[in-house]
Amino acid sequence: MLHSEIATNTVQQEAVSCRHVIVIGGSIAGLLVARVLADHFDRVTVVERDRFPSEPVPRPGVPQSYQLHVLLTQGLQILEQLFPGFKDELAFYEAPTIDWTADYRWLLPGGWTPNFLSEITTRSCSRNLLELLIRKRLTSNSHVEFLEATVVTSLLSDSSKTAVTGVRLRNGNGAETELSAQLVVDASGRNSKAPKWLQNLGYDLPTETAINSFLGYSTRWYQSLTGEPFNYKVLYIIPSAPNHTRGGVLYQVEGNRWIVSLIGVGKDYPPTDEAGFFDFARSLRSSEIYEAIQDAQPISPIYGYQRTENRLRHYEGMSRLPENFLIVGDAVCAFNPVYGQGMTAAALGALTLDRCLKQQNLQTSNGNLIGLQMRFQKQLSKVNTVPWLVATGDDFRWPTTEGGQPSLTFRFMHWYLDRVMLSATQSAKVYKVLIEVLHLLKPPTALFQPSILAQVLRQEMNRRSHS
Repeated sequence: MLHSEIATNTVQQEAVSCRHVIVIGGSIAGLLVARVLADHFDRVTVVERDRFPSEPVPRPGVPQSYQLHVLLTQGLQILEQLFPGFKDELAFYEAPTIDWTADYRWLLPGGWTPNFLSEITTRSCSRNLLELLIRKRLTSNSHVEFLEATVVTSLLSDSSKTAVTGVRLRNGNGAETELSAQLVVDASGRNSKAPKWLQNLGYDLPTETAINSFLGYSTRWYQSLTGEPFNYKVLYIIPSAPNHTRGGVLYQVEGNRWIVSLIGVGKDYPPTDEAGFFDFARSLRSSEIYEAIQDAQPISPIYGYQRTENRLRHYEGMSRLPENFLIVGDAVCAFNPVYGQGMTAAALGALTLDRCLKQQNLQTSNGNLIGLQMRFQKQLSKVNTVPWLVATGDDFRWPTTEGGQPSLTFRFMHWYLDRVMLSATQSAKVYKVLIEVLHLLKPPTALFQPSILAQVLRQEMNRRSHS
């Protein structure tokens, strides 16, 4: 009897000392924060409504997984930091290496950009492959477990509703249960129920900013393109406000396949029927995409996607939030995906959480998480500022965009960036800095360095003198 009591007490003590965190959502943002949390907690449970595929294929919970996803250079560097050897794994799956000044052909309003070698490189791959490789790494981590085909229906809290203590779950059979944790992280994406859950606990709704340029995609996958090989691995014909609402992308991914995406802004959505897809491609400012696909070998249907609004929930501005509950990724800040920032922003958010947890450990004792919530949401807001300005600033160029009007600062930035992009078609130095800013390797202030500013001003003076 005494032995049994001692054993029971030991189990209870182990349960108390085992620090547990729940991550809601198993896409890129959820997987990356799970990786970081595994360094700080004994047990990390990732709750996902889907069942994960064992191959790099789309899953129902990620309808945009058929579309093109770009991992920026900054994003790949962070993945290599979190998962050493990750670049080699991508190479094993034949994900091409892209030098973003040598292998990228970009048609700006002022013409094609120059081509030259640099060290701004990534591996191009499908989102499906990226998720699969990250999941495999986490599966081998003893601190991480996955709870698939399970939905979080609400948050659990203490009696005062000032701290979250876990979640209520429902599995695929409809059975409900409760799971406790010291920390809950919502990484459930654009469809996050966090505002509703917080409201049910007696908290205010976060204010939201939504800016919508009504951009849509139509995407098809090809095994090969007409006239291969090309002297590029990515080609982008950019829509150009206010008159050229159409654009398109060719993007090489693993297995020597190509993703071809047609883009339309201001509800000029690309069709998803074959004849309409070809007609849209033929209408672009350059014929290169049409010529590449006219006799190519498609390996998929044409997939449309139109949910591209920028949406920012201002959790950092709320007067109060419950302790032990964090919101990350698209659940906080979702970008127009045409700018390719989402996955890299999620990676930056994971590093931000790591820094906040390290600060918390220095400032508190015994694993106390009080104050982490507000500190993290405020720091995450700062991290999201640059990609948010890039996405919304460019979307504000279109007269059909809804969600407010561009400020005088935005209008000046449009004027200046138009001239930077014109300079980028003529100067390798300017182009390289522009690419570094777009890949989140340098802040936008890098575009105002004296040499670039001087070139822009000289260019503008020459233009005015000849007008």
